Amino acid sequence: MINLDFRDSRPVYEQICEKIKNLIVNGVIKSGDKIMSVRDMAAALTINPNTIVKAYKELEQEGYIYSVQGKGYFVAEKSFAATSAKISAITKNTEDNLKELCFLGVKKEEILKTIENIWKGKD
Repeated sequence: MINLDFRDSRPVYEQICEKIKNLIVNGVIKSGDKIMSVRDMAAALTINPNTIVKAYKELEQEGYIYSVQGKGYFVAEKSFAATSAKISAITKNTEDNLKELCFLGVKKEEILKTIENIWKGKD
């Protein structure tokens, strides 16, 4: 489910955060789903449980997951993850990526088609 790249310059906990976010955003794990316990995730990835705790705390702060005492971590509803700061950061990132695509010669129609396909897939 999650594969880590130990040659990646980013810390392992950031890679875990990114992978879990991708699973949530792509609908592989849905709102209300329980995610692996810290202990199980650490064993599956053969890394220190403290690294998983750090990743889960980060995801919780960003609103992607929440914890229930004694029960574990669960995927949050979409609205909880949508803070204005998060939306601003993603919008800025998207603008930068679109500018780069334009610079590389990608046609407006291709970009719009990609956006439409993403929107259709989320309905």
